[in-house]
Amino acid sequence: MTIPFELQSNADKKLIGMVHVGALPSAPNNTQSVAEMIAQATKEAKQLQAAGFDAIIIENMHDIPYVHGDALTPDITSAMTAVACSIADAISIPFGVQVLSGGNTHALAVAHSTGGAFIRCENFVFAHVADEGLLPKAEAGGLLRYRKSIGAQSVKVFCDMKKKHASHAITGDLSIAEVAQGAKFFGADGIIITGSSTGKQTAIGDVREAREAVDLPILVGSGVSPDNAGDLFEFADALIVGSWIKVNGHWTNPVDQDRAQEMVRSCRG
Repeated sequence: MTIPFELQSNADKKLIGMVHVGALPSAPNNTQSVAEMIAQATKEAKQLQAAGFDAIIIENMHDIPYVHGDALTPDITSAMTAVACSIADAISIPFGVQVLSGGNTHALAVAHSTGGAFIRCENFVFAHVADEGLLPKAEAGGLLRYRKSIGAQSVKVFCDMKKKHASHAITGDLSIAEVAQGAKFFGADGIIITGSSTGKQTAIGDVREAREAVDLPILVGSGVSPDNAGDLFEFADALIVGSWIKVNGHWTNPVDQDRAQEMVRSCRG
C-alpha cells in the first residue's frame, strides 16, 4: 500500500532522510549479499522513522562509479525492489526511490510496485555533463509518459535543478529560476536545489530564487545540518538529509541514531 507524501508549497515543513543502500551485486565495491544489504537498509529506515523523520529515500549511491540509463543492469532494479519491499513492510512513513545514474523509469517502477510515494530525478530538464559523462537529453517527456502508461500517476517526481556532481556550462546562460520554470512547464511535482556535491551546503540564495520563481514544493538536497536547517526552511518545504545524520557526518557510514534525533530536534524543538 502506498503511503502518500503530502508536500505542498509554503505548507508544513518536512524532513526526509537518506538510506544509502550498500553497493549492489554488479558494483565494483560490492561486499555484501543482497540479504545483508536489505537488513542494513531496513535497519536504517527504522532508525530514521524512530528519530522523527517524515519520509525517507532509498538510493544506490554506493554503486560508484555509476553507469547511466540504458547501461543499468537488471540486478540494480531487482535488488532495489527487494530493499523497497522490506522497508515498506518495516515503516509507516512514506518513502521514495532514486536509482543512479539516470535510472528514472527504473526508480518509478520500483516505487510503483512497492508502495513508494515519490522518486528523485536528476536530469528532468536540460542537458549537462556529469561525472558519469554527458547527459544529452531531458528525462521529462519519456518519464511522464512511462508513468502514465503503468498507472503510476500517484508517484510524484521531484527533480534536481542543475544537479550536483556536474558541470552546467551548457546551460550557463540559464539561472536557477529559469531552470525551475522549465521544470514546472514540463510537469515536475517538486524541485530540488543542491550544492555542488554530496554534503556541500546549498546556497540559501539559490533556494530563495527557486521559491520566487515557481509555485511548486521546494526541496533542499545537500549539505543540510542543524546549523542551517532553520534558514533553509525559510524558503524550502522539505530538507533531504544524507551526510549529517551518518556516523562522523559522512554519507558512506551507517545512520547515527543520536545525530538523526539531533537533526529532528533542531527543526522542531
